[in-house]
Amino acid sequence: QVQLVESGGGLVQAGGSLRLSCAASGRVFSSHRMAWFRQAPGKEREFVAHIMWNGGTPYYTADVKGRFTISRDNAKNTVYLQMNSLKPEDTAVYYCAATDLNTGIASWGQGTQVTVSS
Repeated sequence: QVQLVESGGGLVQAGGSLRLSCAASGRVFSSHRMAWFRQAPGKEREFVAHIMWNGGTPYYTADVKGRFTISRDNAKNTVYLQMNSLKPEDTAVYYCAATDLNTGIASWGQGTQVTVSS
């Protein structure tokens, strides 16, 4: 089982930047796909970006491509989401998830609030 703790959320003006961190502990393997999701008030949770724990090409939803960057630091067991050119519609609780592609088992963090003011 993987434990995930997100941090780095906060209040920022439109056009600003934030970097979210997701610290992973427990049994993290190269078969884990690390992802960020978000959930805005009154909306369903949606996919933002993912990257394999052992690297590879990241993948982004169209809404954030070119503005957000997902990366990982295996030495620190941490996944990051660098968010630039933030928009009010990026306001949401952001969740980190680790999915073991061998078993299908997913672990989730508790979420971190990101609020973008106009």
